[in-house]
Amino acid sequence: MGLSPASVKERVERDDIVRKIRRHGFAGPVFLVGGALRELALGRTPHDYDFVLERAGDLAAFGQIFGSHGFLLGKKPIQTHRIVAGDVAVDITTIEGSIEEDLRRRDLTINAVAYAFGDGTILDPLHGIGDMEERILRYPRREALREDPLRMVKTVRHLAVLRGFTLDPALKNAIEADRGLINKTAAERLKYELDLIMASHNPYKGIKAMVETRLLFEIFPDLLPLGEMDREKRLNPKALGHTIEGFRHVNKVRRFHPLMEKEARHWGYALLFHDLGKPLTYSCDEKNGRIHFYHHERHSRDIAARIMERLKFSVSETRAVLGLIESHMRIFLISNREATEKATRRLVYKMEGLTPSLVFLTLLDLYGNTSGRENDSTLQVRDRCREVLDAFEEFRCEPLPRILTGHDLLALGFEPGPSLGHVLQDVREKQIAGEITEKEEALRYAETFLPRKNRGSKTGSREQA
Repeated sequence: MGLSPASVKERVERDDIVRKIRRHGFAGPVFLVGGALRELALGRTPHDYDFVLERAGDLAAFGQIFGSHGFLLGKKPIQTHRIVAGDVAVDITTIEGSIEEDLRRRDLTINAVAYAFGDGTILDPLHGIGDMEERILRYPRREALREDPLRMVKTVRHLAVLRGFTLDPALKNAIEADRGLINKTAAERLKYELDLIMASHNPYKGIKAMVETRLLFEIFPDLLPLGEMDREKRLNPKALGHTIEGFRHVNKVRRFHPLMEKEARHWGYALLFHDLGKPLTYSCDEKNGRIHFYHHERHSRDIAARIMERLKFSVSETRAVLGLIESHMRIFLISNREATEKATRRLVYKMEGLTPSLVFLTLLDLYGNTSGRENDSTLQVRDRCREVLDAFEEFRCEPLPRILTGHDLLALGFEPGPSLGHVLQDVREKQIAGEITEKEEALRYAETFLPRKNRGSKTGSREQA
């Protein structure tokens, strides 16, 4: 790559945001630091910029440059002002000490490099440019992880996002030794970093590093029974092993259908959690020695729900991930020569917008089991996945309309609550299966679930409706 302070300076000063800021004067020193400088040094275009000021009054100049005063992030004594300009986020922090002291407090040496706007100097007190050249992640100080344990997961995130980088052995050993400290981290901060790993171009590299350092099992102790079952039962393929292996094939599977970042998080977490219920459902047929995990997806769903509550997942994200876990066997079950086109459509009608994510999850689960090797069974599942995606495209053009709504059930005499939702879901299932096709049929069916005390008013309600 041939990186040097001079080449980094040249790349930084070619950047449009940097050039815009260089045209303005400041009362005190101003520095570009962190990930933006690293990205520019590596020949990439950053979307987030971090600037450090030594005089708080210079913040006003940034407001003039970007036409906004932005808003505050974080708590005192260290607060950051963020300005959003189009698709670029600009973070400005005022420091009390020197820039060298600030750089030595950072998470990784590759993020501890600064560009001084005053004279164009590149400051590199921890030899971060050399580590960029070697593509190695190294900590500035051993205490850095203990000061902020989230840096362990941030390091893994850098490993997943940055191409070709490796962990310094000392840093890897430190993460393993201090992994228990991660439990002191706020759930929201932890979830944010995990999201970035799931949405990265190489989540397998990050997940594998967390397995090797045992950090993954501090964050998700619920995975430990899977590993114990693998060892005790000598499973082949392994339950935990094939889950981790599945992440290796993300880019292979991504060629099937383009997904947004949000959807990548959905199938990523679903893959990680989809077999959590297997230790609770393990059975072995004494006659033929076959191993079964009947209804393990339901137990996996329940365990995953507790994990996501603990890590503060949003309601919509929880619903999506649980829906994928509960349905993760469905494409396998219709991947036989006897399966009908109607079964494929029913699956799409049930999953709706989650269909592409279910296809991703199915293929990752499949290749995790076979270590990416193809055979007659995998080809059959792949063909069915393509048919499911084709049916989904048709569904997007002409969705299956809902023939019954919550308002219909309220008018019928139902009280608001879980029972109303259960009836709506039941009617939808029958509509998908073709057992109910008209609204009147749906209303008659729903009436059979109406509490007896409300049935006296149902007739009048329907007549008024």
